Amino acid sequence: MALSSPQLQRFLATEFNFISNTKNANRNHLTTTTVISARSPCRCSAIAIDAPSSLTDVAGIRWGSTSVQGTREEMEDDLIIRSDGLDGFSFAAVFDGHGGVSSIKFLRDELYKECVTALQGGILLKGGDFNAIKKALTVAFENADKKLLNWLETIGEGDDESGSTATVMLIGNEVLLISHVGDSCVVLSRAGKVEVLTDSHRPYGSNKASLQEIRRIREAGGWIVNGRICGDIAVSRAFGDIRFKTKKNEMLKKGVEESRWSEKFISRVVFNEDLVIASPDTFKVALGSDAEFVLLASDGLWDYIKSSEAVAFVRNQLREHGDVQVACDALAQAALDQGSQDNVSIIIADLGYAAVSTSMIAVIYAAY
Repeated sequence: MALSSPQLQRFLATEFNFISNTKNANRNHLTTTTVISARSPCRCSAIAIDAPSSLTDVAGIRWGSTSVQGTREEMEDDLIIRSDGLDGFSFAAVFDGHGGVSSIKFLRDELYKECVTALQGGILLKGGDFNAIKKALTVAFENADKKLLNWLETIGEGDDESGSTATVMLIGNEVLLISHVGDSCVVLSRAGKVEVLTDSHRPYGSNKASLQEIRRIREAGGWIVNGRICGDIAVSRAFGDIRFKTKKNEMLKKGVEESRWSEKFISRVVFNEDLVIASPDTFKVALGSDAEFVLLASDGLWDYIKSSEAVAFVRNQLREHGDVQVACDALAQAALDQGSQDNVSIIIADLGYAAVSTSMIAVIYAAY
């Protein structure tokens, strides 16, 4: 795919936004430089982001990120990329909010802090004990949710019903760790083949993950109407969403007032657990010389572009110009062009192994 004029202009200008926040956030513009990783002198992409304060812990990984509002009235997505505090591992996360922005604003920094604390500043990651890492990340997610719920009680009239999904990636030492709540998705391009690494937490569908969520919700005392918990929310794991956790009984009473159900109906409802939970699924994936890039995005991308199409699109972009940020922006635009009306947030971790054009290889060696 040839570069369009706007893409070409951005590529030549070599000005990038490393961490894309919500539309009103300040942007950090970073200059570009050529990086050849000591671990692999044949890294694919010739243009690398020079961010001494963010990327020095993880040599060779180049990040692209973007968040676009689309046609939604409000920007309820956010993302974060950090390479400090975890002893050589990078932290990246996408948050997909709903019902307002309070939850994503709280989580953006708080979840990172909880993960750093639970992982003992990266000591557990370096140790490599997956069971210990998984337990620590579960503690981090659940602690962040408890703090969020307490905070939501204190703002406004205590009736903030916002929530957010969160999918976290930790990359270092040839390992990718994922801790995942909600319906964003992570895919890996391995020698051009697509590996889908997460399942969406939704209260509908016939796949194993969905059936498990449906069973859990019903066992907790909830019900599902038209693929929504209590006819309301279409994601089954998330932070916040106080009405499905600490205010379930208030939610029932409000439903009666709004004529969504009757007093007789709620008299038979018994809640045993929270209907929406923030306990993550956690996975460990070995990387290696055939691992090209990792793509994490909110459902605003995946509901309109298949994982195989997204990976092929990014590979083609990297072959053409080697610029992960331009590839990231172009993929978000492609989702909008396909009709996505949702917020779209994307993070790409370019591990540096995808094939590039001869001209780009020439640029690498010309720089040295």
